Amino acid sequence: MPTARQVLTPDALAMLQIIASSGSFASAARSLGMVPSALTYRVRQIEDALDVLLFDRSSRQAKATPAGLELLKESERLLHDIEAVANRVKRIATGWESQFTIAVDSIIAKATVMELCESFFALNPPTHIRLRDETLSGTLEALTSGQADLALGVANPMQNTTIHCKPLGNVRFVYAVAPHHPLAKASEPLSDEQMRQHRAVAVADTVSRGRGISIGLQGGQDVFTVATMQAKLDAHLRGLGCGFLPECMAGSFIDTGRLVVKSTVREQRVIHVDYAWRSANKGNQGRALQWWLNQLESQTTRKALLQQHRGV
Repeated sequence: MPTARQVLTPDALAMLQIIASSGSFASAARSLGMVPSALTYRVRQIEDALDVLLFDRSSRQAKATPAGLELLKESERLLHDIEAVANRVKRIATGWESQFTIAVDSIIAKATVMELCESFFALNPPTHIRLRDETLSGTLEALTSGQADLALGVANPMQNTTIHCKPLGNVRFVYAVAPHHPLAKASEPLSDEQMRQHRAVAVADTVSRGRGISIGLQGGQDVFTVATMQAKLDAHLRGLGCGFLPECMAGSFIDTGRLVVKSTVREQRVIHVDYAWRSANKGNQGRALQWWLNQLESQTTRKALLQQHRGV
């Protein structure tokens, strides 16, 4: 009988991840280009070697058992570690990271990020760029958890021996509603009670652990939650709710009358945002990270990342 060390190969761990995400052996087999019987046989080999049941087969769904869930959790970590080792080896050999991941907060102008990517690709580097859309606490978490190498738009920065940050700038928020929204013609300044009576639009925090943070919401208020700041702006324009918006994103719509700014009893909110990166020390920085940090030294680039938003 094969031992646990012989069956728990990277390919086998990746196969278990696919089964769990697919929800059934048949679906996973199609994804892997295997016949279901061959896939079932491989899983049974692993189960026999570990002497545990990894998936409940009492229904058509492949539902992981408690033991299976633990193996899936650990296998995800192990696969990430293997990929990290490969990346480090390649970086040492070439000076370029094989993959460079950037966590981009929804407050950042995506067009400017794409322009920077275009300039980076013009160098024809061996580095693959991956962009992650994040919001609020999730932007920093992507960096601290090792899922990103650079984070743009960190609102609550932390700095230690491995996390470094520098300022991007300040973002001013304004309370804005569509002209046809009931609050558009309400007397000012708006009280908390007036605002509480109307649906607020909130952006979901992408943090994976805990409840994340929410800004500007009141207890008992109806909330429409969307995935990005751009979606929040769209919801405001349609009159689906109210709340605070970054002035840099809402400015053009305010100027054309598609949004109405209302003063409130609450103090005007200004958020300081940073960019942050992971690095043990400057001598070990990969060439991709060095390139991005050099671009971010430009005040023009930093300003564009916060202000050059395109319309909905």
